[in-house]
Amino acid sequence: MKLPEYVLDCIDALEGAGFAAYAVGGCVRDSILGLEPADFDLCTAALPEQTEAVFAGRKLVLAGKKHGTVGVVTCCGVVEITTFRTEGDYRDNRHPEWVAFVDDITADLARRDFTVNAMAYSPTRGFADPFGGREDLRNGVLRAVGDPQQRFREDSLRILRGARFAAKYRLTPDPATANAMTALTGLMENLARERVFEELCKLLMVCNAADLERFAPVVTAVIPELAQTLGFQQHNPHHTHDVYGHTIRVVEGVPAILPLRWAALLHDIGKPATFSLDENGVGHFYGHPRVSAEMADRILHRLKAPTALREQTVFLTKAHMVTLEPDRKLLRRRLSQYGEENVRLLLALQLADFRGKGTDCTEETRYFRTVEAALAEVLAEESCLRIKDLAVNGNDLLRLGITGKSIGLCLQFLLDQVLDETIENDKDALLKAAGQFTP
Repeated sequence: MKLPEYVLDCIDALEGAGFAAYAVGGCVRDSILGLEPADFDLCTAALPEQTEAVFAGRKLVLAGKKHGTVGVVTCCGVVEITTFRTEGDYRDNRHPEWVAFVDDITADLARRDFTVNAMAYSPTRGFADPFGGREDLRNGVLRAVGDPQQRFREDSLRILRGARFAAKYRLTPDPATANAMTALTGLMENLARERVFEELCKLLMVCNAADLERFAPVVTAVIPELAQTLGFQQHNPHHTHDVYGHTIRVVEGVPAILPLRWAALLHDIGKPATFSLDENGVGHFYGHPRVSAEMADRILHRLKAPTALREQTVFLTKAHMVTLEPDRKLLRRRLSQYGEENVRLLLALQLADFRGKGTDCTEETRYFRTVEAALAEVLAEESCLRIKDLAVNGNDLLRLGITGKSIGLCLQFLLDQVLDETIENDKDALLKAAGQFTP
């Protein structure tokens, strides 16, 4: 395992002072897989005060010192160095009753979640892999360290993390780990909603339909509204999958853009509540985009999602059946209403929605490509799409004697005329039209 110089510098400083030191956790896992680690965490036999003394004269981050972590500021960011530790029983599926510092790397690794994360490496001491993490990586296995029931009872967020690790690294939970993940999903009710949201976001960015299918008990435990879609048959010739089966295929079918993935996950969540069966036995879901959007808004509020992500997700969910046509006027209106980013995301969502039905969508795909081409042409023209793009502004209208709220109404009127190609975005033409405007 090759460590960067700034990390080696920290390890050498600790080893030079007589303390064992290792790179640990995710950076070891990713290096074994041939991936570039996002960061490097170290663990050591040195107590926090001893680590602080080793790096005396260096800029340190001591916010986590009472938990055993000292941050050393390097040229490439903060390297967190944590004292080997062991833990007592967990009282709330989150926090241990006690933490004790130890000088044994194996005892430290024994408290970690999965074998693939319970590995450490030292350039002088070699690999510490007491639980077979490297072998599990080679075999594509996700295995809890020790007793999986105990691991998940200690911190139930590990259940969601397990789903994410399995999806990201293409691992399959061993039977004991998989059974414990499913059996203990109820413990996640104790988790802070922010932690759940963060893990769900990470999962959505790396998962495919098969992941969401095998981890359906986990996902529906933290978004219980989705449980209603499991096995919910659509009774519609345009759909071969139940609502959940369709949903997970749409998630896989859209690009890994976070609000788009959330919209794909929630776009049909209102279908069970809006289901009706006509006289021919065909299922319909009238009004489901609105109901799904309302449910998405409540879910993301509950998960304490950032406002911008929540609002964009709700918009895409509500608009996912809005007609987009290869018509220049209509596209300009949609761009004016929604903005370029949202129109592009909406196109991606609608295409994935068609493809996720399980029926032949060759014609629909061809149609969406036509819309995309027309959209590219409109954008290339740098068309007037917003009031601020008009060749006139409020001051121009004031000089015509238009005042108060009438200014905004007139500007919107002028924009509508330009979007409809009734008049050109030319100052003289706009002022002439404004002179004839009646609020």
